[in-house]
Amino acid sequence: MRRFAQQCSQNVAEDVNNESLNSSLDGEVVVGLSALEVIKKWDETRKPIQSISQIFSPVSPRLSRDLMFSPRHPLKSKINSSNCLQSECFPLSCDEIYNQGHRKNGVYQIYPAGPYTPVNVYCDMETDGGRWTVFQKRKDGTVDFYRNWNAYKSGFGVANGEYWLGLESIYLLTLKRKFELRVDLEDFERNKVFAKYAQFSISSMAINGEEEGYRLFVTGFTDGGAGDALTDISGANFSTYDHDQDTSSANCASEFSGAFWYVACHCANLNGRYLRGSHTSYANGVNWCKWKGYHYSLKISEMKMRQVHQFQ
Repeated sequence: MRRFAQQCSQNVAEDVNNESLNSSLDGEVVVGLSALEVIKKWDETRKPIQSISQIFSPVSPRLSRDLMFSPRHPLKSKINSSNCLQSECFPLSCDEIYNQGHRKNGVYQIYPAGPYTPVNVYCDMETDGGRWTVFQKRKDGTVDFYRNWNAYKSGFGVANGEYWLGLESIYLLTLKRKFELRVDLEDFERNKVFAKYAQFSISSMAINGEEEGYRLFVTGFTDGGAGDALTDISGANFSTYDHDQDTSSANCASEFSGAFWYVACHCANLNGRYLRGSHTSYANGVNWCKWKGYHYSLKISEMKMRQVHQFQ
């Protein structure tokens, strides 16, 4: 173990180009650990290695991630050993992060595509029992959501602000687990409502989600004051201005300045223009027609998913 710790410390130094771990990395304070400190920490815990964060807990999240996925890093074989449960080292969703004991809202890393592809995501650990993986968030208009197909496929924005997780990540999540959906909405007068769906998936039976159009499936609506704007579009493909898959003769995404599961065209346009309340233009804002109609752009929109367990 001592030889492992010494090599680990040596490779850490190499992987950050021999820079001191006591320097800052993109504004994050990075605290270094010597080989002896690694050994001491191991002796204190006396537990199997479950993740690099157990040894390098003072290291910034970004550096910790870089160290974990270094090809030369000796922890790689330890992380992949039988001592490390998939849900502990590489949580699929915020549900599994919650099960590790985390109870605070914030940004965490999940692994929908596997152990070497971490994705930052905002976890809502408080609303309605917590464990929600937020995949869409609008709150201040700082991020432009009028983007092309590739952007919506891979995701964009920042997890601690406005963002879209990515269709491919959402598809992979619902391919591996059963999920429910919650849509939280707020207007500029601080009124809050929600819509909830007992089942939610994206092309969950498809071999290739993109080829099937990242098709939406929702059922089991519960009204939290928002009204139901999604059940009627269950079965719709996702559309962007450069990848029109709606059933309208027009291009809904282009016409209404958004990207969504359009049919002909929409009752929900949560990725539309951030128009800050009432607007004279028609249906091109952050609209949810069952609550505020087509001439009111909402302040906050959050689309979030949570794993469904047998005991629920």
